[in-house]
Amino acid sequence: MGGAALAAGAALLPGSARALSTREAEGLIDKLVADFNRIINSGMSQSRMIAAFEKDLFAKYADVALIAQLVLGPPARSASRAEMRDFTRAFQGYMARKYGTRFREFVGGRIEVQSAGPWKSYFQVKTVTRLAGSAPFEVTYRVSERSGKPLFIDMLIEGISLVKTEAIEVRALHERQGRNLKKLTAALKGLS
Repeated sequence: MGGAALAAGAALLPGSARALSTREAEGLIDKLVADFNRIINSGMSQSRMIAAFEKDLFAKYADVALIAQLVLGPPARSASRAEMRDFTRAFQGYMARKYGTRFREFVGGRIEVQSAGPWKSYFQVKTVTRLAGSAPFEVTYRVSERSGKPLFIDMLIEGISLVKTEAIEVRALHERQGRNLKKLTAALKGLS
């Protein structure tokens, strides 16, 4: 199911990475990493970190509309513009709460960009995360300019795709909501 979402996303990106350069893709992730490191080491409360994650990281550096579309899968094609707008907003808040609550684990840690280069129809930027008391791990960002500017469209944490993982979870929740997109959107607003 998740693989189909990513394949569908790739089909939406014909040739988009050709105009994008390795330097631009790496520059985007350099900026994201700098902002991430600033936020996690700022001493902010968890609620302020979550708000910063949504506004200063996810909404700024991710192609949230495309990620939401890929995560939702086939129902995104039949949804109205208003339904997709509402779902995307709810999904953005859900992602901020879900992953923002993990910020405390990163306090005192660092993320460093290691390499970047073209891969399929987009670019991959590999980073390493170093946390106190644990082994370093790799996070790879997939960057595209489908929306008109470089943004990341997926993250792989130790090879596991964020888009695929969220597609499984959100689609299961959609099933539990009777495949009703409005109910799914409402349910996402209450999740973290």
